[in-house]
Amino acid sequence: MKKLLSTTILSATFAVGMLAAAPAFAEDVLHIPNLSYRTGPFAGTGIPLMNGQRDYMTMLNERDGGVNGVKLSYEECETGYNTEKGVECYEKTKGEGIVTQPWSTGITLQVLPKSNVDKRAILAPGYGFSPMADGKTFQWAFNPPSSYWDGAQMLLSYVSGGNLDSLKGKKIALIHLDHPYGKEPIPLLEALAAKHGFTFMAIPVGLKEMQNQSAQWLQIRRENPDFVFMWGWGAMNAGAVNEAVKTKFPMEKFLGIWWSGHDGDMASAGAAAKGYRAISWNVPVNDAPVMADIKNYVADAGKSDTPADQAGWVFYQRGIAISMFLVEAVKAAQANFNTKTVDAEQVRWGLENLKIDEAKLKELGMGGMVVPFQTSCSNHTGHGGAWIIEWDGAKFNKVSDQLQADRAAIEPLEAAKAKEYADANAPWPMQECK
Repeated sequence: MKKLLSTTILSATFAVGMLAAAPAFAEDVLHIPNLSYRTGPFAGTGIPLMNGQRDYMTMLNERDGGVNGVKLSYEECETGYNTEKGVECYEKTKGEGIVTQPWSTGITLQVLPKSNVDKRAILAPGYGFSPMADGKTFQWAFNPPSSYWDGAQMLLSYVSGGNLDSLKGKKIALIHLDHPYGKEPIPLLEALAAKHGFTFMAIPVGLKEMQNQSAQWLQIRRENPDFVFMWGWGAMNAGAVNEAVKTKFPMEKFLGIWWSGHDGDMASAGAAAKGYRAISWNVPVNDAPVMADIKNYVADAGKSDTPADQAGWVFYQRGIAISMFLVEAVKAAQANFNTKTVDAEQVRWGLENLKIDEAKLKELGMGGMVVPFQTSCSNHTGHGGAWIIEWDGAKFNKVSDQLQADRAAIEPLEAAKAKEYADANAPWPMQECK
């Protein structure tokens, strides 16, 4: 495995001081692998996310000596967002790793059946297979704080003013990456279109078409939908926004999922894309205490690769939030099992017992940065909701109150698809929840 960087690099002074206790120190390390993608067609989105994750881990090591006296060994295995390479990285890192972070819906789907056998929890915040919310069926998979189906329903609720029946007779297009990730919302959008009487059309974008979407936007211009939702990634987002500008598609009718709300993707369109909106379960809070600590202990100390002008990006701060989710799961497991060096099964318990409420966020210096949520045995997502963010020509700003998905509209399909998956992969172990 190619290790890009480990946050357990020690200063020479600290290392000398620890020599006599080397055997004990070797045991007090938690290995946290990340299946990163700093190369390939999606590197522009992967880099700030991975930087945020790494910088938070580094900050904890530098400021606190790790988590309750245990150092965090954060190691990346480069996948290039390629599913085959991702599976290889999973196999290489699962031994010592206390969790796996696939960073691709395609990789997540490949790793999902392995998780029951290997007993390694999958942490896929805001991505992956939406029915993973069902903790009874997917006991080793977690996708907090909101699923793709939560996001799709919230987008519909937002554009309809909270009444999906008002969409009757309207037309909604989904321009999406032709990849498992991009196809995730389709089953729910089809079901809701049939129920509420709007026309739904899916417009795929192949990997080779991401930067030239003229055919897709010609179709959009011809069909003239009332709204276009985007499930894009990397270069596809920038390509779509620029095509929308070129074809004069109204930005107020163009909205994306949280992976289509990246500052770096909007730079080429700049002011011309003003008014584009996305749904997001995190928002930048640049003056948050945690940001000051990262600047003090990591950036100013020369231990970060993050350019100063990217510290306020949505994706960089999302990476920070994701590492926080995992660290809080570690803390919960340490407290419950009365041990500092928790193992993978104990971390799974921690992920299943996360309580990230307003009080916890304030305690962590992250107030307002992430939607509050709580997981449980049967609920592995938390369904914390999200906000709408809007591009002002230079940056994203929060422009809505916190939205919540209509779970009653989602749960029947979620249960049906979870059962369908378990039946197709029988015998599939189920978890009993009280």
